[in-house]
Amino acid sequence: MFALFTRLADLTTYSLLGLDPGSRLAEAVHFFIEDTTKIFVLLVVVVFVMALFRSVLSPERVRRSLEGRSRGLGYVLAVTLGAVTPFCSCSSVPLFIGFLEAGIPLGVTMAFLITSPLVNEVAVVILASVVGWKLTVVYVATGLGVGLAGGILIDRLHLERWVEGYVWNIRLGAVAIPDGALGGRARIRSAWGEVRDIVGRIWLYVLIGIGIGAALHGYVPEDFLARVAGPANPFAVPIAVLMGLPLYSNATGIIPVAEALLAKGVPVGTTLAFMMSVVALSLPEFIMLRKVLKPAMLVFLAVFLSLSFVVVGLLLNALFV
Repeated sequence: MFALFTRLADLTTYSLLGLDPGSRLAEAVHFFIEDTTKIFVLLVVVVFVMALFRSVLSPERVRRSLEGRSRGLGYVLAVTLGAVTPFCSCSSVPLFIGFLEAGIPLGVTMAFLITSPLVNEVAVVILASVVGWKLTVVYVATGLGVGLAGGILIDRLHLERWVEGYVWNIRLGAVAIPDGALGGRARIRSAWGEVRDIVGRIWLYVLIGIGIGAALHGYVPEDFLARVAGPANPFAVPIAVLMGLPLYSNATGIIPVAEALLAKGVPVGTTLAFMMSVVALSLPEFIMLRKVLKPAMLVFLAVFLSLSFVVVGLLLNALFV
């Protein structure tokens, strides 16, 4: 199925533009055209399908599905729902308050919020089309594991004191997340509206990511990346995580960069650690969560996620030698 995008890139790069197949420019242009067409087509299709799904599984229904569950089942449901309900940063605060005021434990709530940006169902489909299902399954399992571990650790350390006091004083139902019933046509209109909204918000990040990936693919020598981020450098994984901290992108936008890094021989663990750092340690998400979390909790989250990504990267590098 994806061969169509390769043929389109071949036609545009070599026939229409007349570029030399062996040149660095041709490699970069071919990468850019193929990934741009493939990612945006998949983006529209997957966002539309998942928007239809989310019109049934709304934030309020997610909250109700977690309410009253045992802690063990709550953790499993939290990371699972976090993986299939990637609500945007603007939903983080009402979701957080809604979960806690419904009596859902803080650890279960945080497990959901950690997993949601890491495991994005749109990005999962695109990632699978780029690097294959084997690495995609590894990425998903890793994201679920980090979310689960984070929630359990927060629960065991009893970090409720690092939640802003006003959150605990909100009465049940005071912060209701709308859960309106929609008919079939209304759901389709809503889904297309979500496509326009999401694609409209992230298209620039996606193009920037593809552009960076194309530059890496066409112009950065393999021996340079091998020296900086290859298995011979014992500090490659921590450096990759630190490099991801100041950057901001959603999972979809960073996939072309990860694809180019893997193609240049950067180890799997180093690449995925960098990808997770960019996605999960985003400044906008932390700014939103500051409204409900004290600085100590934000620092804890940043340290926990950074260390988790380093450990994951080192383990995956050891496994995928």
